[in-house]
Amino acid sequence: MISGSAAIQPLHIPLGDRSYPILIGSGLLAQASSYAGLPRASQALIVSNETVAPLYAETLRQQLGVLYARVHVVALPDGEAYKDWQTLNRIFDALLEKACDRKTVLYALGGGVVGDMTGFAAASYMRGIPFVQIPTTLLAQVDSSVGGKTAINHPLGKNMIGAFYQPQRVICDLDTLRTLPERELSAGLAEVIKYGPIADMALLDWLERHMDALRARDVSALAHAVRRSCEIKADVVGQDERESGLRAILNFGHTFGHAIEAGLGYGAWLHGEGVGCGMVMAATLSHRLGLVDAAFVQRLRVLIERAGLPVVGPVLNADDNAGRYLELMRLDKKSEAGEIKFVVIEAPGRAGVRGAPDALVREVIDACCLRQ
Repeated sequence: MISGSAAIQPLHIPLGDRSYPILIGSGLLAQASSYAGLPRASQALIVSNETVAPLYAETLRQQLGVLYARVHVVALPDGEAYKDWQTLNRIFDALLEKACDRKTVLYALGGGVVGDMTGFAAASYMRGIPFVQIPTTLLAQVDSSVGGKTAINHPLGKNMIGAFYQPQRVICDLDTLRTLPERELSAGLAEVIKYGPIADMALLDWLERHMDALRARDVSALAHAVRRSCEIKADVVGQDERESGLRAILNFGHTFGHAIEAGLGYGAWLHGEGVGCGMVMAATLSHRLGLVDAAFVQRLRVLIERAGLPVVGPVLNADDNAGRYLELMRLDKKSEAGEIKFVVIEAPGRAGVRGAPDALVREVIDACCLRQ
């Protein structure tokens, strides 16, 4: 159970006329002030999933009923396996069946899958309608709801079809984490942990001291983790909205992690589980490139394991496991002319993006994966 309470000052994503606030606190879903100043329209559509909608959609509908004449709800199937064209079309079907116009506001109520698909639908429907992020998982609150990345998966690659499209607001109600399954909580902690090695070693120190409190859902600890994560991401996104350089460091662990997700089949491992294991692999690569020492890699591995995340990679192909990883990683969005680009730790608290010889990457994969 979450204990304690939290009321936190809003953060701000500085993007000129696309700027927006991030609200973080307890009880925000049921507070009218959370929705003050949002775009008005005759209709709104809440996009959720079959797990979250029964828990929170009615509370949100009641609040939005003051702002809109008609509030509709569409509940998508739950899980990464449904982050595809077919499921995306269910959002478009609802918008068209209700004769929604270009002023209609979409509300993404759920985790990262719901947020990504709702944002992509908003970017595409009538060439762009407003949307609001209401993330209900830790992973979505600290990462995917912030920054305007929207996408669906393709069988050959994760998040390969999408758009940059910023929300009007992000509303992080910490109380929604009460109903989050333990495995999903751990998956979210992976995205919190990543901010330490790439940008803030003081956060890594704090996480080592407070990991037990986070896993026990202490609201003060969660509030700090969410706010500091969002502060770091807001700073990076404000400097590099479309990932032309600096923003790529936020993908620490993701190149390996996305390969795991695609190789096993979307949904077999949660995104945060892939990222957690991927961070161990990326840190090991950083060590073998001579950038960090073995003690740093071990420190990170221990913290990731304490978060309840896997630290040993799966075998994706019994005949040539490393070859299969490399094949999948060449489809990563950071790859250039077939060369895989990795986010590496250049020094504790500072990350960069660079290539690495295939032979070295094979050594890392062999060292970090289950023995065949």
